[in-house]
Amino acid sequence: MPLTPAALLCLGLHLSLSTSTQGEVLSRPVIWARPSFLVPKGSPVTLWCWGIREAAEYRLHFEGGLAAQERPKPPGPADKVKFLIPIMTSSTAGRYSCFYRSGELWSEPSDPLDLVVTGMYDTPTLSVQPGPEVALGDSVTFFCHLDMATSTFFLLKEGRPSRTQRSHGRAQAEFPVGPVTAAHQGTYRCFGSYNDHAWSCPSDPVTLLVRGDTGNSSLVPTELDASPDYWDPQLVTTGSGFQKDPTRWDPRAQNLLRIGLASLVLVALAGILVEDWLGRRRAPGTRRAARCKCRRLRTQSSPEEGPSGQCPRWP
Repeated sequence: MPLTPAALLCLGLHLSLSTSTQGEVLSRPVIWARPSFLVPKGSPVTLWCWGIREAAEYRLHFEGGLAAQERPKPPGPADKVKFLIPIMTSSTAGRYSCFYRSGELWSEPSDPLDLVVTGMYDTPTLSVQPGPEVALGDSVTFFCHLDMATSTFFLLKEGRPSRTQRSHGRAQAEFPVGPVTAAHQGTYRCFGSYNDHAWSCPSDPVTLLVRGDTGNSSLVPTELDASPDYWDPQLVTTGSGFQKDPTRWDPRAQNLLRIGLASLVLVALAGILVEDWLGRRRAPGTRRAARCKCRRLRTQSSPEEGPSGQCPRWP
């Protein structure tokens, strides 16, 4: 059964409203820590939540519960706010996420940020074998030792953001690295971990030198790179490092696209309704012309033609 114009109009309005509702889906915010997600015990740290310019309110969650809320303060930017932790302790270390509100809608949570307190208990020692100076293509092993009982260790390289390297061992852990490239040259430190968010003091630094044609190693990232001061707003920052967020789209562009599609649907339905209305306007004139022609034929027909000369009944 064909759809009537009224049914088509109702269907189009429903689709348009559905599209507009879908267009209100908000993108995920990004959370990061300054100066670093590794915070010495007793030091302050600032958590930033980056949303959109239309955001009216931000909320910070800690271990799944509401920890703080903040509104953008003019004339400052509305697309991000900061939450200050004045003194870092083991009770403020943990997993954080943030949300923002635009109108009546709340965004999805950001990717989690693992905030780590350092400076707990003893200081580990870091060494490298066969030595801190190696040839290009050789392999080395870092050894992190901590007298206090722990079985989890982390090795970080200063300079650029990436994942920390984790290893396990009883009082000591090994971190093999190689074949060595120009990107591995730099300064390293290690930590002992008592849980995911409480680490020891950092070890004294160990600098690895790579002999050979190293070129410009500052542009080549390694899996051990980690920087407390580097931040790219297109990077998702977590306690284990940084990664690109491929799903971060500008929500305004998404809304414009969906509203445009809804407008096209409404224009098409309006065209159908106009065509139907014009067709109904033309129909009475066509019927009157047919009646006039029938009268002329009936006048010209002979009485013997009988019913064959009768005109059809028009509604």
